[in-house]
Amino acid sequence: MKQSSLGYILVNVVLCLASVRAMAQGNQVTPRAADGHPDLTGLWIGQRAPFVQSDDPLAQNLASRDGTLLNFERDNAIIRRSDPNKPMYKPEFWEKVQKLDQNGNSQDPSFGCMPAGVPRMGPPAKIVQTPKEMVFLYVSPAAEGWGDAYRVIPTDGRAHTPLDDLDGTWKGESIGHWEGDTLVIDTIGFNDTSWLDITGYFHSENLHVIERMHRDGDTLTWQATVEDPDVLIKPWLMNARTLKLNPDPKAWLSETLPCVEHDLSHLVTKEHH
Repeated sequence: MKQSSLGYILVNVVLCLASVRAMAQGNQVTPRAADGHPDLTGLWIGQRAPFVQSDDPLAQNLASRDGTLLNFERDNAIIRRSDPNKPMYKPEFWEKVQKLDQNGNSQDPSFGCMPAGVPRMGPPAKIVQTPKEMVFLYVSPAAEGWGDAYRVIPTDGRAHTPLDDLDGTWKGESIGHWEGDTLVIDTIGFNDTSWLDITGYFHSENLHVIERMHRDGDTLTWQATVEDPDVLIKPWLMNARTLKLNPDPKAWLSETLPCVEHDLSHLVTKEHH
């Protein structure tokens, strides 16, 4: 396990316990910016995977049987693989997906401290909204030591740079616009190094991601559609994620500890997070 994982988990358990009390008093009216669009600004708290509940008030924040670190990795692997919502790869690529999954300890770029990339990084932990751009701030989740990250997304009506003029990157080129009260983020210009998810879900440089974000009171819903005609049979609509606003004006964004992978050379099985 990465050096940062245990510390990150414990810090966030404490933060979540404090934030749940504050969220119960949250304002349910959707605030709007001066231009009339919903104001997405704020510190958002969300779950990345279903939580297995426990009678222990601390343990219920860990996604595992009995809320223990001992079962954390194995139970999360079961939850991920039991999800029926999977990207549909062309038949000739399923063997590659399976091999990448089986060898995730060495093949998963996120496990080796590389960036998660879009859309794997999911919804942001904090949003700063201005009339012409959105600033997204991210904190690396436990066991995925890709560190703190950010995205600056223009919403001023500009068009994408021609794809042939873009150098492929982990996060691509993101352009935002509003469709009613929904923020739509269109991203192209990727490298083919990142994964869509932990289970070996690779993609090509022709990856196209469309994220949609909608605020309703103190709730923010994020969902992404993945298009990659080079490797997928059809677009993949990822599971929606729901986040809650932290109404505490003194709430702070936790800092991700530096990612240092110590265990890779010592692993004797293919079991991984």
